[in-house]
Amino acid sequence: MKKSTYLIAMLIVAVGAGSGMAGYWMAHRAAGAQAMQTEPANAATQVERKVLYWYDPMMPNQRFDKPGKSPFMDMQLVAKYADEQDEGAAVRINPGISQNLGMRTAKVERGSISSTVRAVANVQLNDRQVAIVQSRSNGFVERVYARAPGDVIARGAPLVDLLIPEWTGAQAEFLAVLGTKDVALIQAARTRLQLLGMPGDLIGHVEKSGRPQTIVTIAAPIAGLIQTLDIRSGMTVSAGAPLARINGLDTVWLEAAIPEAQAAQVNVGDKLEADFAAYPGEKFTGKILAVLPESNADSRTLRVRAELPNRDGKLRPGMYAQITLGGGKATPSLLVPSEAVIRTGARNILLVTTGDGRYQPVEVKLGQESDGKSVILDGVTDGQQVVTSGQFLIDSEASLKGMLTRLNTSPAADAKSAQMPLNEATGKIELLQGPDITLSHGPVPTLGWGAMTMSFKLARPEMAAGLKTGDSVHFGFQERNGDYVIEKLDRSTP
Repeated sequence: MKKSTYLIAMLIVAVGAGSGMAGYWMAHRAAGAQAMQTEPANAATQVERKVLYWYDPMMPNQRFDKPGKSPFMDMQLVAKYADEQDEGAAVRINPGISQNLGMRTAKVERGSISSTVRAVANVQLNDRQVAIVQSRSNGFVERVYARAPGDVIARGAPLVDLLIPEWTGAQAEFLAVLGTKDVALIQAARTRLQLLGMPGDLIGHVEKSGRPQTIVTIAAPIAGLIQTLDIRSGMTVSAGAPLARINGLDTVWLEAAIPEAQAAQVNVGDKLEADFAAYPGEKFTGKILAVLPESNADSRTLRVRAELPNRDGKLRPGMYAQITLGGGKATPSLLVPSEAVIRTGARNILLVTTGDGRYQPVEVKLGQESDGKSVILDGVTDGQQVVTSGQFLIDSEASLKGMLTRLNTSPAADAKSAQMPLNEATGKIELLQGPDITLSHGPVPTLGWGAMTMSFKLARPEMAAGLKTGDSVHFGFQERNGDYVIEKLDRSTP
């Protein structure tokens, strides 16, 4: 037996804090083996402690009236003692088990948490600086200049020469009207050229030179990057046909993914700094243009768009940057390690140590989270110790005693529970102690239960007045906050 116990203990130490439920199972086996080994020496002590029932830690709602092997797991049942009921709202864990499973604690301390947000962003073209080059009339492509998508060109750089027959005839009429010196006719002819799509500078050139301009050169309206160029020599183009798309490079966009937990720290107009691996030591500054309305459901992040001046064209689409938002202002707050918080979805819980191996679940209100620290707005005080590792063990014990569910109890919930129909059965009193009663009862049809022996809570202790161990009773109960509570109890007549 000693050798077996030693081997089990060595296995527990090897598993450590990351062993999960397997470590909890082996710890209970080791504790059971040690209890069996020392039972003869501590017989007197065992007699003094009154056992209420036995249970399987993996199935804590099922209770048994005698020790033995669990029908659910390959492990011995664990005793629940009467003196453990006096612990109040705390859970008591054997210090040896806590040490074997590597449980760690940390102090709630007052400190400062930075409001700085750091993220990775990538450079994109500024879609607000886009020029679409179109043909204003039907014509033919006479010449395409040496351009291609991806080229960076200056404003006014020629792109294509077009022959537009409609403009040639209209220009000849305009020149003929100029010779009449009739102001009204000249203005009418000029307006006709404008309606045909002829640019004002071309009209002025025709008027000044006195000759029709048969070939029209289409130039880039802005400086930037040619994204598309859909023309070739000899092509026929129609009015409104897109010839090229040019994107300006004076400024670029940075798009970053910000965790939604830090969304409140990002506002339109805020300044940011960007660092690029290509330019070490050089700071680029910009401002946030928009926090886009949609979020990424997979990564739980928000898209933030910022604008950055593109000095000397250094920044190119596709480059990555490390950005920093916020001024790094520090706010004094109560801080705990983020790993200490148990998030159930409905609430946030910290397990606070109360001394002598006892732990108490406390519901807290969370604030900002940064750098592995969480701000606690309400629930704990400075200097308290909270559990940061091994919470699964305490959570199992707390669930057994119904503590975590009792955090949510309210008069409204009790009223709703009182309106639920009772589950009724007949049984015999095996143990009666204060608000606790152990019954060996028959089947419970409403729940599909078979006959078994288990413990219940009395809704009111006076319900058991005049009853004693061995009496047959008819009772009605319902589940409330993890316990089975008897609401109706009557002596059963044979």
